[in-house]
Amino acid sequence: MNTRHLTSYLVPSIADLLLATVLCALFFTSPSQLLRDGDTGYHIRAGEEILRTGTVPLFDMFSQHVPPLPWTAHEWLAEVIMARLHQAAGMSGVVALYALLLAATFRLLFRALLSYNAGVLPATAVTLATLISSKLHWLARPHLFTFLLLVLFHYLLESWQRRGGRSLWLLPPLMLLWVNLHGGFIAGFLLLAAYLVGTAAGMFGCTPETRRAAREKACRLGTAVLACLAAALLNPYGWHLLLFPLRLVSDRYLMEHVAEFLPPSVHSWLPFTCLLLLLLALFALSRKKAQPTELLLVLGFAYMALTSVRYIPLFNLVTAPVLAARLAELGHSGGRSARFLTELSARLAHLERRALTVWGAAAVAVVIAAAAGGTFRHSFDRRLMPVDACEFVLRTGVKGKVFNSDEFGDYLIYRGYPACRVFIDGRLDMYGAQRLKEYNEVIDFRPGWDRVLQRYGISWIIFEADSRFARFLRQRPEWQLIYADDVADVFQKKPAPR
Repeated sequence: MNTRHLTSYLVPSIADLLLATVLCALFFTSPSQLLRDGDTGYHIRAGEEILRTGTVPLFDMFSQHVPPLPWTAHEWLAEVIMARLHQAAGMSGVVALYALLLAATFRLLFRALLSYNAGVLPATAVTLATLISSKLHWLARPHLFTFLLLVLFHYLLESWQRRGGRSLWLLPPLMLLWVNLHGGFIAGFLLLAAYLVGTAAGMFGCTPETRRAAREKACRLGTAVLACLAAALLNPYGWHLLLFPLRLVSDRYLMEHVAEFLPPSVHSWLPFTCLLLLLLALFALSRKKAQPTELLLVLGFAYMALTSVRYIPLFNLVTAPVLAARLAELGHSGGRSARFLTELSARLAHLERRALTVWGAAAVAVVIAAAAGGTFRHSFDRRLMPVDACEFVLRTGVKGKVFNSDEFGDYLIYRGYPACRVFIDGRLDMYGAQRLKEYNEVIDFRPGWDRVLQRYGISWIIFEADSRFARFLRQRPEWQLIYADDVADVFQKKPAPR
């Protein structure tokens, strides 16, 4: 093999460039954007407790509330994985895991779009747009498993729909894994429902042969749905876990008072707005009739994204094939520039097929070596998390029950458990509407706020330094400021005068 021939094989593919760029950018950036949220900390400690006890918890052990609150640890398997990696490589192992999950998600998405004959350029453009629009929820938390599994689930369904084969029977084992990793498994059932209804719609208004083929496909898909449902029951909580997402979204107070459950504003995340408008425009310009499954997926996941900002990445990932197909169609029917881009896309596809997967594998190897060898260390950013305030509390031995912000609760579990047990943390579904109402009553210092603290026996408070509540406490004679920095204030209740 001559040097020129070898070089053509060693030119990195776009898929490998995507994987290597996302993976290395996320891992070799400090402080890591994946650690902007303290939930990572409590997930690690939860996984450690599961490993220590050998059981998946039914009740909370991290908060101060008595009796212990019932807790559905629906992310238990992801938490065990996080705990193992944390034990082996510290926080760098956890960051490496989630950086790899994101990199693999977008590499798989790009390869899936190519397999749908979208063309290299449309597939690249849509993948990059999806990547940018989903960045608002890039955090080292178990929901990133849902990103990857959603793309894989969708790819298997679409491949079966287009080409047949046995890919449909990979879905039940994937569902078994998904249901124990994250509550986003419900998105898999939404995909299945859309494909089942879309396939069944093919039985109407067509020839007898087409109707018979659609009926057979619907029967096979229905069997796969039942198999996935049976697989989903194989979890520590049985059928109760299947109702967990429904119970969560039916709690109106939580949906209306937790930031990531609120609807997106038009100006809050421009990439999502642009993608949604582009998708609508391409549907309007397209000569191709939209398939029932396409419409169900677009409408269903668009509704979810418009009702809650946390569903925007799911909408982007699910609608990417529709967007790429419409862009490719526009290229085929356009003028000279469009034809040039189509021809360029075809030449790039030839290079994409020939390229070896050297660069992606090398990037994965480098990140694993850096994490395992400790040459690049990650930790929570002390400019965002109460790192120094928590060290002060543990060093000075502040005693009693704490009232903390929900953002700080997760870090307190990570750093302070078991010496410190929190009032509230990111598991708001576990605390429920009533305790969240009490929490909001206190931090908004509504009439009776102090009685809530008395009822729970609160003796010290840790809260964001720039919050209204911290400024309010500075004016209260019964609370003494014992620590302050740019991130957190710590207050201790003064003894009552005799």
